[in-house]
Amino acid sequence: MYDLISFLQAHNELKIIDTPLDIELEIPHLAYLEVKKQDSKALLFTKPIHKVSKNTESTQEILTFDIPVLMNVFGSFKRLELIATKYNTNRNFNNIESIAKEIKSLLNPTPPKGWRNLLAKLQDIYRIRHILPKNYRGNAPCQEVILQGDSINLFSLPILKTWEEDGGRFITMGQIYTQSLETHNDTTHHRRAPANNMGMYRLQVHSKQTLLLHWQIHKDGAHFFHEYKKANKKMPVSIAIGGDPLYAWCGQAPMPPRMFELMLYGLIRGKNPRLVSCISNTLRVPYDCDIVIEGFVDVNEFAPEGKFGDHTGFYTPIENYPVMQVSTITMRKKPVFAATVVGKPPLEDKYMGFMTERLFLPLLQTSVHGLLDYAMPENGVFHNLILAKIETNYPAQSLQIMHSFFGLGQLSFVKHAIFVDSNAPSLHSNYKILCDYILERVSVKQLFTTKGICDALDHASEEFGISGKLAIDASGQPLNFAFQNIDSKVLLEKMQSIASEIESLHIYPHKNPIILCRIKKREYPILFYAKRFYDELKEYASFFIFIDSNEDLQNYYLLIWRIVNSIDTARDLKIIESCAFLDATSKGVLENYTREWPRDTLCTHQVLESLQQKRLLEGIDSEFLEKFGIV
Repeated sequence: MYDLISFLQAHNELKIIDTPLDIELEIPHLAYLEVKKQDSKALLFTKPIHKVSKNTESTQEILTFDIPVLMNVFGSFKRLELIATKYNTNRNFNNIESIAKEIKSLLNPTPPKGWRNLLAKLQDIYRIRHILPKNYRGNAPCQEVILQGDSINLFSLPILKTWEEDGGRFITMGQIYTQSLETHNDTTHHRRAPANNMGMYRLQVHSKQTLLLHWQIHKDGAHFFHEYKKANKKMPVSIAIGGDPLYAWCGQAPMPPRMFELMLYGLIRGKNPRLVSCISNTLRVPYDCDIVIEGFVDVNEFAPEGKFGDHTGFYTPIENYPVMQVSTITMRKKPVFAATVVGKPPLEDKYMGFMTERLFLPLLQTSVHGLLDYAMPENGVFHNLILAKIETNYPAQSLQIMHSFFGLGQLSFVKHAIFVDSNAPSLHSNYKILCDYILERVSVKQLFTTKGICDALDHASEEFGISGKLAIDASGQPLNFAFQNIDSKVLLEKMQSIASEIESLHIYPHKNPIILCRIKKREYPILFYAKRFYDELKEYASFFIFIDSNEDLQNYYLLIWRIVNSIDTARDLKIIESCAFLDATSKGVLENYTREWPRDTLCTHQVLESLQQKRLLEGIDSEFLEKFGIV
């Protein structure tokens, strides 16, 4: 990754941190804060250390690592575009939209008109030759150093612990390579060749020579695992770290089942991905990675994994996941350890997700008739909120697209979707303008609910992997509203006379206002009062949302994050005539919620103080900390 480091330096996109910092909390906390800045940089930590407490708390051993840590590589739109279009490429794309345009051209089945268009189409088709991986011949850089047997020690790598309550140290930007079993149909005597997959899942260090693989039940890696389990065979797994950063982006791309993610690499880079055979298993990985961890998963061995502060901004619970026995570690002579940090938005996944949106829009448009554009805002943590701009050529077209979204590939994990017409403002810029546009066109009649699959990390759902879903159709004409104006203090008094649990409220200013209420629940769930709220308050608003008492009701960015993370509309949405009441509080026994409601990720005060003393928190003040819910 030293080529990438030089590339970032040349574009003034890298900040080098020579101060010794701990791989537990200090390095990830600083990266977490940096990526939230308007002018954020990638960070290279040249002196990672780890302080290990000895027999007494006052005695510490300081371990040092000679492998630097590189973070926030994708952490801005500028770096994202540089990496996608200018780094290590044989193509001449101007921007990410030009890549999307080429993908759309490849998917367009319309015969070209004229010799010039025919030639352009043939050139596009000719470029497809780059999608297939090739074998790398020679001594691969990623295998300059080979460690086996007692030399294997995962703790010798600068693997990070991000959050105070995390269950250990986690690899967060590993490329996990797996392969399905070859299958044979006894009836047709046809053999099905193995499919390759590369995903990006978190990996917890379990011991010196074992990792825990958190692959979710809906992903190809987990599907392959079940093939091996059925056959009672050990499953080969290889984890690559570093190399071209586009590998990592490909790992999170929502490719169709059994399609190798590195095909995208070849298309974007204009050259075939070159793979080298692993030393101790049958898999292949990119030849230019920095570190490769090879091994096998015993399909009958599991161990508790977590807790882990995840990309939702909440801790995911301790659960059993497969154990990977490491058989070999290979690396460059001078490797760099690539890592990312997850937690509350905005983070690096905001930018990676944007590129995914743009490049997969043409593919979605082949399946979803009338889709013009879409966006998955990072404060909706992608699978909890999607915005879609659509054509409205016939009645219920929005409902048709809604059902497509809730049942199509990885889009089926989406819990909440809002549809607007072609005249709506941009889905990617000023959300205040877009929100007001939506509110002009929405009453409870435009709310549609159903039930379906949700992300395995979703904690709000009543049942694991199953949740209520909400579609809001704002694709129609503006509506007429005749709500009475009311002072917020007067409204608070009225609401407190019904439910004394309400501590404060804020009225979102609009002719179709939203009433946001902070509550501290006591004896009843807040929706217990919905009928009385409707009887007394229906002339003032249609939409009432209830939040926990510690939330800032005017920090709309974090409110959206909190709301969409905290609701299962099958349980938490109650519609009475013209009013909708939404319970976005944390759930417990009052709501018959039987799991433990997770805590959200917060930075450790002592770590922030330590970073401040080392003069590493430039531009970070109390307003910044409050804006992003950091402490």
